[in-house]
Amino acid sequence: MHPGPLNLITDVPGLKVGNAEDRQLKSGTTVLTADQPFTAGVHVMGGAPGTRETDLLAPDKSVAQIDALVLSGGSAFGLDACSGVVAGLRAAGRGFAVGPARVPIVPGAILFDLLNGGDKDWPDNPYPALGRAAYEAADHQFALGTAGAGTGALAARVKGGLGSASFVLPDGTTVGALVAANPLGSVTTPGDRHFWAAPFEIDGEFGGAGVDPASGFTTPAPSLKLASMQKLAADAAIPAEGSNTTIAIVATDAPLTKSQCQRLAIAAHDGIGRAIVPAHSPGDGDLVFAVSTSDPGAAITDGEHGADLGEIGHAAALCLSRAIARAAALARPEPGDLLPCWQEI
Repeated sequence: MHPGPLNLITDVPGLKVGNAEDRQLKSGTTVLTADQPFTAGVHVMGGAPGTRETDLLAPDKSVAQIDALVLSGGSAFGLDACSGVVAGLRAAGRGFAVGPARVPIVPGAILFDLLNGGDKDWPDNPYPALGRAAYEAADHQFALGTAGAGTGALAARVKGGLGSASFVLPDGTTVGALVAANPLGSVTTPGDRHFWAAPFEIDGEFGGAGVDPASGFTTPAPSLKLASMQKLAADAAIPAEGSNTTIAIVATDAPLTKSQCQRLAIAAHDGIGRAIVPAHSPGDGDLVFAVSTSDPGAAITDGEHGADLGEIGHAAALCLSRAIARAAALARPEPGDLLPCWQEI
C-alpha cells in the first residue's frame, strides 16, 4: 500500500471536502460530499456521542444513500451545521426525491470545543452559516491542522486538529480517512515528542520524529487539556463526560453495501485505539462514519474482487491512525490557545 497523490480522503474518486471556521470563535465545520449520493454506515464506540440522523445509516433502515456528512465543533450547537449543508444541497437541487419535494440526507457528528479560549458569546448560533460555507467550499484540496472542525480541537497534551490520509491498495482500490481529533487521551507518548501512531508514518508525513525508544508505558501523563478547561471555568467542576471526542470518516471506492460500510467503520476504530491513549473512554464520543462511492449493487464478496473487506478495513484503520497524528502535527499556534502545538515542543 502507498498513499494516494494528495494523501487525503479526496484521493477516493468522487469525494470533496470543505472547511469553514471562525478564528475568534475557535471552532469550525468540515463537510464531506460528492457529486452523487453515496452509501454510508456508522459505528459509535465512545461513551458521549453527539449525532444527527445516524439511525438511518443502520443496515435495516430504508434510506440507501446520503448526500453529505458533517463533522463540526460546537457541541450540541454544532449539530445545526447540518442544517446549513441541507440548505446548500437543496439550493443545488440535491436530495431524496419525495414526489416534487427533495430532502437532502445529511448525518453529522460533533465534538466539544466550548471551553478552548474562543469567544462563545454569540447572539445567534453560528453553525448553520459555517455548515453552508463549508459545503460551498468543498473541493479536492483542503486544509489540515487548525482548520474546519479541528479549529478548536485539543488533545490531552497538545492541540488537536483536522487530519486526513489515504492508501492505494495493490489492486488499485483507494481508501482514505478524515478526522477531527479532540480526544480525552493523548496523541503522543509521555514526553510529548513521539506519536503513538509513529509505527505507521510514511515519508515523514507527521514530522518524522519516529517511534519512542522508551517502553513500559502504563500511566498517562496528566491532562493539560482538562487542567486548562478547569482554569477557564474558574475552577468549576468540568466533567470528562461529553467534553471530548474523535469523530472520523473513512471512505473507499470499493463497492460496499450499508452493512459492509458498518463493518468497515467498526474495523476503522482500531485506528483510534492505535493513535490515542486512552481511547473510546466514557468521556469521549468516538464515532466513525464509513463511505463507499461505488454502486452497492456490485458489492464485494471477500476475495472475489481483489481487495476484500478485511484488507480494506485494515487499510482504513491505518489511514485513520496516520490522519490523527497529522491532525496534531499540522496544528498551528493562534492567539488565546490553551495548549501548545506539537510543532512548538
